[in-house]
Amino acid sequence: MKRTVQGYAVLAAILLLAACSTLDRSEAPAVSSKAPWVLLPFANLTETPLAGSRAEAVAEGVLRAQGVAKLRRYPAALQQEALFEPGDRKQFEAALEWARAEGARYALTGSVEEWRYKVGVDGEPAVGIAVSIIDVPTGETLWSGVGAKAGWSRDSLAAVAQQLMRKLISDGLSASKD
Repeated sequence: MKRTVQGYAVLAAILLLAACSTLDRSEAPAVSSKAPWVLLPFANLTETPLAGSRAEAVAEGVLRAQGVAKLRRYPAALQQEALFEPGDRKQFEAALEWARAEGARYALTGSVEEWRYKVGVDGEPAVGIAVSIIDVPTGETLWSGVGAKAGWSRDSLAAVAQQLMRKLISDGLSASKD
């Protein structure tokens, strides 16, 4: 009887933890982590100011940790994150043109759909991110992934974002050629 109860408890814990995040992604492309990469702007589709810039900072650290050494961020002059009427598409196109001029091979870009602490007694962190790997010369999207993750009340928003970004980017780089 005791083993049965323990078994159910373990199963319930696994199901509870699995319900905390959702991921969807396309098949990973054969990209080179040794090629020149750029980090392009992340669109902020939330009501949280600077959520796109925060996601970019996390993505940069995760990309470097996963072996992308030749990584540059788009210039600050192209950055314009505003809470109302963002020019995300124009900003992306300008950043992509900059990446082409720099001779970059691949780019990582994305958007932030959720970046907040949920309202309520526990105030759990919740993050929703979409990322894409772009072939810079052609502008073609080689891979895309989207995920959402909620943490526990004692988790930080940055930690939840980093866990989600790490999972998404590692999936995108899983078929790396080198």
